[in-house]
Amino acid sequence: VQLQAFGGGLVQAGGSLRLSCTVSGRTFSSYGMGWFRQAPEKEREFVAAISRSGGSTDYADSVKGRFTISRDNAKSTVYLQMNSLKPEDTAVYYCAVDVQVYSRLSYYSSEYDYWGQGTQVTVSS
Repeated sequence: VQLQAFGGGLVQAGGSLRLSCTVSGRTFSSYGMGWFRQAPEKEREFVAAISRSGGSTDYADSVKGRFTISRDNAKSTVYLQMNSLKPEDTAVYYCAVDVQVYSRLSYYSSEYDYWGQGTQVTVSS
C-alpha cells in the first residue's frame, strides 16, 4: 500500500487549503483513514479520522468546526478541507491507512498500518 499526499503550502491566517491523499491498491473502501500532523519539536498528533464508508468522522478538538475530512472511494482518495487556518496549524500533515477487520474510527498512530510522506502546511500570521 502506498500513499501520496498533496495540497500543502503557505497560506495566511484565515485562509483555506485542501489536502488530498491518494492510496494505491484495490481495497481502499476497506481502509479506515486518518490525518495526523507534526509540528517542529512536537509529537505527531491526531487531526481527523473517517470510517470505511465515510459515514462516520471525528476530529481533534483543536480543529473541530474548521476542518472536514471526506473520502471518495471510487478515486481511492481521502481529503482534508482546512478552513479558518491559524498559525498553530503549521505542521507536516500525514495521511494514514488503518487496515481494518471491522469498521471503526482510529485515533492513535499505532492503529495505522501505512503512512504517506507528509505535506507541509505553513500558516503565516
